[in-house]
Amino acid sequence: MNRSFGSGFLFATNLLRRIFSNWIVSVSNFCILLKDDPMKNIKLSLWGVLIGLTGLWLLTDTFIPEPFVLGKIRHVWVLYSGVIGISIMSIAMILATRQRWQEPFLGGLDKSYRLHKWLGISGLVIAIVHWGWAKGFKYAVWFGFLERPARRGRAPGGDELNMFEQLFRSLHGPAEFVGEWALYAVVILILLALIKLFPYRIFAKTHYLIAIVYLVLVFHSTILMEKTYWLQPIGLIVGLLMLAGTVSAIMVLSNMVGRNNKVEGTIESLNHFQSMQVLETVVKLNGNWKGHKAGQFAFVTHDSKEGAHPYTICSAWDEKDKRITFITKALGDYTKHLPEALKIGQHVLIEGPYGQFTFNDNYKRQIWVGGGIGITPFIARMKQLALQQGDQIVDLIHTTNELEQDAAEKLNADVMASGVNLYLMIDNKDGLLTGERLRKMVPDWHSASIWFCGPASFGRELKKDLIANGLQAKNFHQELFEMR
Repeated sequence: MNRSFGSGFLFATNLLRRIFSNWIVSVSNFCILLKDDPMKNIKLSLWGVLIGLTGLWLLTDTFIPEPFVLGKIRHVWVLYSGVIGISIMSIAMILATRQRWQEPFLGGLDKSYRLHKWLGISGLVIAIVHWGWAKGFKYAVWFGFLERPARRGRAPGGDELNMFEQLFRSLHGPAEFVGEWALYAVVILILLALIKLFPYRIFAKTHYLIAIVYLVLVFHSTILMEKTYWLQPIGLIVGLLMLAGTVSAIMVLSNMVGRNNKVEGTIESLNHFQSMQVLETVVKLNGNWKGHKAGQFAFVTHDSKEGAHPYTICSAWDEKDKRITFITKALGDYTKHLPEALKIGQHVLIEGPYGQFTFNDNYKRQIWVGGGIGITPFIARMKQLALQQGDQIVDLIHTTNELEQDAAEKLNADVMASGVNLYLMIDNKDGLLTGERLRKMVPDWHSASIWFCGPASFGRELKKDLIANGLQAKNFHQELFEMR
């Protein structure tokens, strides 16, 4: 490599090290920034993790080794992709434990799960890159596409190893072997989790298997990480992440996730709106439910084989009554058969509450947009307002394909009791709601906060229009209720 060219790259690397070192100082400011726009902050958080870890790694190592030859470059990228990969998987594993302290940083568990998803996708890409440099390189040499690089000689005194170093070196072979197969497994499991064609129960089971594979990868990373890294900031951070990830994986495998938030209950009534494919379930709680706010959701287990499904709570909490109501729509194989599967008197397990879609702001006016089954958090809020009136003007826009007479009567009763202004839109009669139509329906919209729950694409278009016409992004609140 040309000497001046190499010197230029070394200068650039040193400059990047200084820039990335400032990232550590700006973490606190970044956390404050997270409160402004939770939707945007999912991307910011993902890139913040990737850039921050890369910065810490550059404080320890370099992408431009000396000499700048293929073997050295391969070694560097194997180390870098390994460090970033296990760190990302550790953060994803921590997020999978549904700890309540995580929610404020991203604006709710639904946002945490979206970050968890993108960390999984990033981990998948980095795992493939890691395999490409570690194993793909060897296969390329074996098939004659690349020349075998000269073996690195041992450093002077390399044979004088203490007992700890001898143990680690003796485990290099097993660590490489199990790491390779664990990598294949994690790629398959992440793909299964991401492909929505597979039933939810398979999606849930992949997380148990990923927890096992993760523990194998922790062993792989601990043994094969460059020993000099452990004395640097990157080693400390990765070590702490793997420790927290290991604890989290054990929690997943021992069914401890959400254990302190679980309460048993009994189904008291079922109301099936057949043409709408909607089921209303009222559950009498038998345990010490800590209460919930309107707009929050819970994980409900009707069948231990199926596992827990997330449902928005559509009732206000009354400590004396101790009842909780869910409204579910037939959106998949499991929810489609709920009306036949559930029986009055059946025992269920409820975990929660989670989420921060709780209508907390100081605006004099709020505009609620409920698309289809997305009306549920607003029903809960209306029931809460019926018990304790607020001082905000509320406009509720409910768009739906169909609304049965019984459901319409229940909705109107909640509207009358809560004092909100209802705009009901039946799609085939009134057309679709757009940002322009919303602005005409509520002329004072620019002084209000917007609360949206419904199809994600619908929410994106609405938000795009309103922001283009002057709404601040932080004033558009959206429930990301897709957990996969």
